[in-house]
Amino acid sequence: MFGKTVAWRRLGPDDEGHSVARIEERPEGWWTLGEEVLLAPEGASGCRFEVELGMDWLPTRVTAASVGAHGTARLSMWRDASAHWFGPDGEIAELSGCLDVDIAATPLTNTYPIRRYAAMAAGEFRTAPVAWVEVPSLRVERVEQTYTRVGRTEWRYGDPQHGTFRITVDDDGLVVDYEDFAQRIS
Repeated sequence: MFGKTVAWRRLGPDDEGHSVARIEERPEGWWTLGEEVLLAPEGASGCRFEVELGMDWLPTRVTAASVGAHGTARLSMWRDASAHWFGPDGEIAELSGCLDVDIAATPLTNTYPIRRYAAMAAGEFRTAPVAWVEVPSLRVERVEQTYTRVGRTEWRYGDPQHGTFRITVDDDGLVVDYEDFAQRIS
């Protein structure tokens, strides 16, 4: 079974920080765990998250907790086979149809679609709605994200709210360099 732990440092001009993540293959799919510590103009914050995925690299369960100037926040949600998301209070209708979850503070969650899209040829792209999790508030919103295969280990990622960025990955699909965001240090 596959297992790997990696770490990144933040590259943003206005904030600094580090993240560490673990990805493991399990009999029922994949399990990922990550922790972020950030220092931004609005103050220090931290986030810890777990994401369970099927063998198809589609997230099925997400839990997260954060701490920052806002206080603390917690998130728990899960997706059914029809791509409907649910939280403790029931269905989250605005996320219906979202295939992925993207936790904003980490490059780890970019691995999920990159692994699913690994068979695409250079120049091919896919656009899909995702459940985007803002950190540290853990507020979730629907965002359309596009992944374009540039080369064997190079991708272009973009969404209308945040722009377009170049991402390079290792042979396991884990981010090495994420333009203007993060760089792998282990």
